[in-house]
Formats: sequence, C-alpha cells, structure tokens
Amino acid sequence: MSSRIAARFAALKAQGRAAFVPYVMAGDPDLDTSLRVLRGLPAAGADLIELGFPFSDPMAEGVPIQRASQRALAARTTLRSTLELVRAFRREDDATPVILMGYLNPLLSLGLERFAREARNAGVDGLICVDCPPEEADDLADALEAEDLALIRLATPTTDAARLPAVVRRTRGFVYYVSVAGVTGSKEAEADSVAPAVERLRAAARLPVAVGFGIRTPERAAAIARVADAAVVGSALVDEVAAALASGEDPAQRVLSLASKIALAVHAARSPAREAV
Repeated sequence: MSSRIAARFAALKAQGRAAFVPYVMAGDPDLDTSLRVLRGLPAAGADLIELGFPFSDPMAEGVPIQRASQRALAARTTLRSTLELVRAFRREDDATPVILMGYLNPLLSLGLERFAREARNAGVDGLICVDCPPEEADDLADALEAEDLALIRLATPTTDAARLPAVVRRTRGFVYYVSVAGVTGSKEAEADSVAPAVERLRAAARLPVAVGFGIRTPERAAAIARVADAAVVGSALVDEVAAALASGEDPAQRVLSLASKIALAVHAARSPAREAV
C-alpha cells in the first residue's frame, strides 16, 4: 500500500521532476461523476491522487471545498462509499497512489481498525486526517501501520522547531506543507517563502514534501514544483465542478481539462528549456 507512494516519488526523483497531486471530493457532484474523474486523472497527468471524503464541518477548507463537501453529502456520499470509489478505481489502475483526506469523526464512527482494514482492502495508500493532532494520533497511527497505510501529517508556517519533531514522528509517505496561514483557496502560495520551509521539513522528516493550499493556476503550480517534491491543487479543481453545474456542462470533462493543464506545467517546471527562459 504505502509502498506505492514511495515507488512513485522515487520514480519522479529519478526523472528529475515534481509530482502533480490533484485533490477532488468523493461524491461531488455524485458518485458516478467522481469515478469518471478518478479514472481520468492519471491520463490527465496526476502522479498521486488526493481524495477527500465529505464531512459536515470541514474546518480547514475554504468556500469551494466546503461547497464540494455539501454537494457530496447531498448525494449521500459516505466514508464507505468513498472506499467503494477507490475499489472501483483500482480495477483499472493499480499503480497510482490514492491518499484519503478528511476528518476524524467519520473514522471514529466506523472504528479506526475497521477503517484501516477496509481502506487497505479497497486500495488506499495513505491518509491525511486534518483535525487529529500528533499528540492524539497514536491509536490512528497504530491502526494504519498495521495495514501498511501511511499517516501523512500537515506542517504549517507556524510549525516551529519545538513543534516539528512531534509533527514528523510516525509520518510516512510524505509530509504535507500547508503553504499559507489560512484555509484552502484563500491565499496564494509564494515559492520564495515556501522553499526554506520545504528544506527544513525534508531534513527533519527525511521524506518528500508536498505543498498545498494556495495553488490555483498552472503558473503557480510550476513555481512550487521547482522548490518542492509535489504541488497539490484542490480548490481550483472543485471550482470547475461548480462552474460546470452552473453552465450545464460535464463536470468531469472540466475538471480533467484543468488538471491536464496544471500537470503539464508541473512536469515541465524543472526542464532545462523552462529554466533557460
């Protein structure tokens, strides 16, 4: 399971390029469309996929992902149906790592050990649990490690030297750096300020560092890809779902079109031709 993450980052490092990690919400706007998006993302250039499971109070999210979560809940999406999405995706793709991102309440409701077991069986590779602090994460980490799933922790601009050891302890797969002080989609990530933080996290965790929050355009994603191991884009993609619904277009087509543009920018970001411009 988590070996897929390590293998993908190792391959990217050998190629000299960063990863593009799209975030999409399971069940937004419905499960069938979600599955079409998931299945289309690798061909659109996704190196890893971050799949949100909806929650009624997503405290780390800005308006776009809050609304995506509401749409998914209205479509009766649950943690269980999210796992079924991954299972269906794995019937066609056994290589692309899938990371679940969400909140602790649904995991506790299902049971941590049961969640980890069912996630492994579905083909999940790791988990980002936004509201589970390191000091309270041992039970979750135990359950995930027993099933060879990666617990991926968040670090922020306010994570100081005293706090950092707790953040990286028992972190596997990669570290997720939240590039702005705020919720998703609210500010823009700046590569100049991100670069020193990425180096500090790499040294502390000895893992790849993915940067998310504040990356909405191909240009911004490319700038982050030059200094980090991965660029995560979420709000801009879920905004495409809302725009498609408003205009009567196919949400999957719009999401995959933007994902393809961002992937091209990320994958070309470190090329000699790009650097020479």
